[in-house]
Amino acid sequence: MGIKEIVKQPEGRRLEFKKHIPAGFNLARTVIAFSNDAGGEIFLGVKDEPREIVGLNPDKIILLEERTSSMIFDQCSPVILPEITSMTVDKKTLLRIRIFKGNNPPYFLKSKGKKGGTYIRVGSSNRLASAEIVAGLERQSANRSFDSEIIFEKTLSEIDIEAFKLFFEERTGEKLNLKILSKLRL
Repeated sequence: MGIKEIVKQPEGRRLEFKKHIPAGFNLARTVIAFSNDAGGEIFLGVKDEPREIVGLNPDKIILLEERTSSMIFDQCSPVILPEITSMTVDKKTLLRIRIFKGNNPPYFLKSKGKKGGTYIRVGSSNRLASAEIVAGLERQSANRSFDSEIIFEKTLSEIDIEAFKLFFEERTGEKLNLKILSKLRL
């Protein structure tokens, strides 16, 4: 899909448009949200309402690219490596910032930490991630599912192994023993 078709698309889970480089943490929040989800693209030089390619100063495009890269590197943790390219459309210069789904979530604002600086993408907006979402991103990073986590808050007397034993035997037709418990990592 060409840039003219992309610009006609609504902003969403994987697409964002900005007239110029956002100030403060706004760019970093979007980059973090894309990294914590499915990735995405940010186009600088595109006015949102009404949607229009306005372009950036072509004489400063290298400086803008470096500034964008520095903002992302300085504000995001773990390190996010975007693909930043410039393009010309109808004699107007744009910057395309392509963010890939991260391999080491959760990604967050360095200054706010994991608890207060982890963002996710919800539709076309960036939202602060809840503690449960942060925990899910951490499990994803460690390649663990929620059902394989050890629950240290439970005591041995609170665990009803007999109910599980009956359930297991009904479902599998096998007797539950230490070997099976070990195989199930229980």
